[in-house]
Order: sequence, then C-alpha cells, then structure tokens
Amino acid sequence: MYELTVRSRFSAAHSLCGYPGDCARLHGHTWTVQIKVEGEKLDSLGMLVDFKELKKQLSLIIDQLDHRLLNELPGFREQGINPTAENLAYYIYQTLKQPVTDLQQGIRLKEISVWESPDAYATYWEER
Repeated sequence: MYELTVRSRFSAAHSLCGYPGDCARLHGHTWTVQIKVEGEKLDSLGMLVDFKELKKQLSLIIDQLDHRLLNELPGFREQGINPTAENLAYYIYQTLKQPVTDLQQGIRLKEISVWESPDAYATYWEER
C-alpha cells in the first residue's frame, strides 16, 4: 500500500455560534489543509498519482475558501453548521472524495487534516 500527502494553506475567518468563549467572536486563521490518498498499484512511471494532480484538486477547494467568512459558505450557512476545524475537514473530504478517486484507478482519499494553528488540528476519514 502506498500513501501520498500534499498540503496547502489559506486564510479565512469564522465565528463559532454558541461557543462559550472568545471563539464566538469573528476571528481569522491561516488554515493548513493536508490530504492523504492511498492505493496499491503504481503506474508505468512508478507513481501512485502525480503530486501535481493532487495539488490541483486541493487548490480548487482552497480557492473557494481563501479570504472568505466560512460561516457564509453554503455548506455551513444553509445547514446551520459551525465551521470548526472538524466540520471543515469533513466538508473538504466530501468535496474532494470523488475528484481524487477520478484521478487514477485504484486510489482513494484516505483522510483530510485541517490545522487552525500550528499546534491544533482535526482529521476526518471514512472507514473502509
């Protein structure tokens, strides 16, 4: 089994509705997003999938999040979901799951990790 990882960063604001502390107020982070994919078979070049292709897929979602108020994004606002690191990891996973699978036969999105600071992050994955 092989595993590939790519990371990217974006800046965005959020507030946590109902949170009993400072995070209920509007504030921002420089978020880091890490995606991991896995698969068993390498292509003729010896790659599971090209890093460039993974970065491209990740940048498509990052472009939608960068310099935004996350609370206002349809995936959060319409469903009344707080844009926590956990919920953001889930949102990104669901958004990237199919596009990553479509890149190369036999690979799957393993997990998404989202850091809201250098010392705190959340990870989402689905059981196989």
